[in-house]
Amino acid sequence: MVSQSPTGSARIALQRRSNLHYFDGTVNVSSLRAHITSAETKIAHGRAAYTRNTGTTLPEFHSMPSSKRSVSGEDTLTDDNGVRWYGDITVGTPPSTYTVDFDTGSADLFLPGPDCGSTCDGHNIYDPTSSSSSKDVNNTFTLSYGDGSTVLGERWTDTVAIAGYTATNQALGVASQYSSGFTSPGFAPDGLIGLAFKSISAYNADSIFQTLAAQGALPEQVLGVKLTSSGSGSELRVGGTDSALYQGGFTWTDVVQEGYWQISVDGININGSEALSSFPAIVDTGTTLILGQTDSVQQLYNSLGGKSIGGGLYTLPCASMPGVDISIKLGGKAFVLGSDTFNFGTYNSTEGTCVGGISGSDNLGDMWILGDIFLRNVYTVFDLGNSRVGYAELA
Repeated sequence: MVSQSPTGSARIALQRRSNLHYFDGTVNVSSLRAHITSAETKIAHGRAAYTRNTGTTLPEFHSMPSSKRSVSGEDTLTDDNGVRWYGDITVGTPPSTYTVDFDTGSADLFLPGPDCGSTCDGHNIYDPTSSSSSKDVNNTFTLSYGDGSTVLGERWTDTVAIAGYTATNQALGVASQYSSGFTSPGFAPDGLIGLAFKSISAYNADSIFQTLAAQGALPEQVLGVKLTSSGSGSELRVGGTDSALYQGGFTWTDVVQEGYWQISVDGININGSEALSSFPAIVDTGTTLILGQTDSVQQLYNSLGGKSIGGGLYTLPCASMPGVDISIKLGGKAFVLGSDTFNFGTYNSTEGTCVGGISGSDNLGDMWILGDIFLRNVYTVFDLGNSRVGYAELA
């Protein structure tokens, strides 16, 4: 659903769907670990693309072990079980509607094509030959993810509209193969749309956000995001913000390296005291948890009496979680991580233990990822015009 606001911005309602919990609400630990691996690999591929596209490296990944991988319009968003937040776009002339995962941690758009075969069954197929505005770039693409999922196909350009704003000659991939990770119903949207910067694009092309800005299509070069734990009321606002969804002013952090939406975090406080000092982080709607440097995350949980269950995951007594006061400090302001988001769900009901929403990672170097566990606590603005990210308290 797209609605137009008096200020000219528009909203896309986001839907929420997750496979990270079993039907009884307990955490599906194997799926959660696979999601962490996928997030790590997505970042690694973006990092590799940045090097190819710019000839330089992102220094914040310098401590990665060599043995590890190197590789306003408003749109209502859906959270694919804590993994995907998806809504509608239109592509082509005449336009056809597709659901896509909106991902601020990547920069490319792909959709299933007419040659995709059975792996694309259940998805809406984009046929570029049926669009009068499409153009074949005569180049292929391959996108790989940490859970073994792969998307490959041909690169095209076409007219793409998001929340009523239209970008012409937008780069997109037309998939001839979806591997099992993107089959329906496991992957609910038809495709994925990245909202980060060209320098991490596998196509070496502007993201839809950059194209809209460059073509003067937006009243303001910003995206406003609200994510909710229930999914209801989640939205992506394009070209402005929705003042009814937040209170007070915005706290801003500059983008320190245009590739990802990479910012500097002042630190993490526990019960009012600093537990971790400053570190770089990526603000990413496409990652569910908060991921951080392994030793630092272990230090954090040690202070809380947490127990490792392997793979960077930790548990705490469920009963103790409401009493844990964790806040992320950004731009000099501490934003509280609510216990309902930090508590990712029950791990062992007989022992009364729950999984924490902050996980350790050996595959990100010094970099952290601020995923949905954090973003559900704030109204977030991605400001392309001023190269910064803003945060406000939810109304």
